[in-house]
Amino acid sequence: MDLLNPALGLFTISFLIFVIVFLILKKFAWKPILGALKERETSIAESIASAERVKEEMAQMKAEHEHVLAEAKAERSQILKEAKEAKDQIISEAKSQAQTEAKKIIGEAYAAIENQKMAALTDVKNQVGNLVLEVAEKVLRKELSSKGAQEDYIKTLAEEIKLN
Repeated sequence: MDLLNPALGLFTISFLIFVIVFLILKKFAWKPILGALKERETSIAESIASAERVKEEMAQMKAEHEHVLAEAKAERSQILKEAKEAKDQIISEAKSQAQTEAKKIIGEAYAAIENQKMAALTDVKNQVGNLVLEVAEKVLRKELSSKGAQEDYIKTLAEEIKLN
């Protein structure tokens, strides 16, 4: 039971040692400990504030990035649209130019064919005319070899001319 009821002397010496240690700690250790705690508290507060600023900056950068990305997508789609329109326009121009050239070539071919056809017909007519003249000349020479036959033939022609 003696341990539960300490003697007055032991209590007084323990109290006195406690007060001395407390005063020594207060004079030499309390201020540096409080300063270190205050410094630590300030450092933590600054770190939290810095982290908040970085978080805000990251959110702002993310928003800017999304905005730039959206603009890039819009610009890309616009460029693709313009390229497609240019492609379609070039194709349609090439088709119309090809059709025009084809019509021109076909027209020239038809004209050349028609010219050759007309030249061939003219040549055939000339040859037929020459042949007819040669045959007629030979026939007339043979039939009109006598003077009387020639006079009869001339009279017949004169009568036909008068009738017409």
